[in-house]
Amino acid sequence: MIRDINLAPSGQLKIDWVEQHMPILSQLKRKFAEEKPLAGKKAVICLHLEAKTAYLALTVQAAGAEVAVCASNPLSTQDDVVAALVQNGVTAFARYGASDEEYKLHLNKALDFDPDILIDDGGDLVSLLHSERQEQAKKIIGGAEETTTGILRLRALAREGLLQFPMMAVNDAQMKYLFDNRYGTGQSVWDAIMRTTNLVVCGKVVVVGGYGWCGKGVAARAQGLNARVVVTEIDPIKANEALMDGYEVMPMVEAAKIGDIFITVTGNRDIVRKEHLEVIKDKAILSNAGHFDVEVNKEDLKELSTSVKVVRNNIEEYTFQDGRKVYLLGEGRLVNLAAGDGHPAEVMDLTFALQALSLDYLVKERSQLKAEVYSVPEEIDRKVAQLRLSALGIEIDELTEKQKKYLNSWQE
Repeated sequence: MIRDINLAPSGQLKIDWVEQHMPILSQLKRKFAEEKPLAGKKAVICLHLEAKTAYLALTVQAAGAEVAVCASNPLSTQDDVVAALVQNGVTAFARYGASDEEYKLHLNKALDFDPDILIDDGGDLVSLLHSERQEQAKKIIGGAEETTTGILRLRALAREGLLQFPMMAVNDAQMKYLFDNRYGTGQSVWDAIMRTTNLVVCGKVVVVGGYGWCGKGVAARAQGLNARVVVTEIDPIKANEALMDGYEVMPMVEAAKIGDIFITVTGNRDIVRKEHLEVIKDKAILSNAGHFDVEVNKEDLKELSTSVKVVRNNIEEYTFQDGRKVYLLGEGRLVNLAAGDGHPAEVMDLTFALQALSLDYLVKERSQLKAEVYSVPEEIDRKVAQLRLSALGIEIDELTEKQKKYLNSWQE
């Protein structure tokens, strides 16, 4: 279920490009091709279907698995990349702009593939397995989750004693959140906003909703573009951190009055809602970098508007009764993927290496794992870090025996 197989040559060029810039995954692909650790297994990958994800799928395929892919967001699918995957022997159920009904159909078709292992992004696959396909859930060896939002859903399942198989919390690995969430989100969000709007950032007031690792990256890049940065938060510790990083902190209802560009990165809903929209600055730009399109309340936007029209690709203009206008990017979906190409290849090399190694770990250790949410083992985290340094030709120091003894002793 794809758009057009004839798009494959264009998609293959994109995959070939990222392959040259993902040295860790390339090393793992060569190793997996020799050892075939996933031989005889079926894997479903539910991620944003662009070139970096495609290279991950081909790496899992090289490990011996039969692979199927579906999209975790209908606006992030690149049809030519999906076509190239099919031409490489991967089963695919995805196309750009799929309706809600088609999106759900694609998820179900991917599960009809009867996977043993899976990679999820936001928890839609796992949620479907635990709501409508519970018998199938009992047969899953395990899976790995990409995002903060997905892990929140997994932990809710686990708290209620409903989780049916082990899941690796890849997002919580240091080599994921310190780099993907911070530097990847920081760069790709601004890539998308600037490409989509073609407007200047310097001198403007940028409001960042949420100061987790993604928010830190978005705020830092905004500061680097010479914007004035305002952070909104609910956590007093993170609010203090934002203050000491040099940003203004205030409630969203106050930030709405002065903000030029808004970016929500919380993983929660209604970060920008009616009470904020009623006082929002004229011509404000609204965007979201959280997983689901619920952080900017689109129903409130429609209720307050007398007209809605597309004024530029991926920009909807909402005109309010008093004449104020606001602009929503990428339908309020992940702006860096709905209106851009996602994170840089070098950053996703780290995350997808963690994903590939997590699948390998799940299969090898399946007899020891219960239906719980697991952290990525420290040795995998450190292995990815070391592979990255090796790929860059960088060496670091090692502790001497005397230093090790000193660190492990209570005496001087």
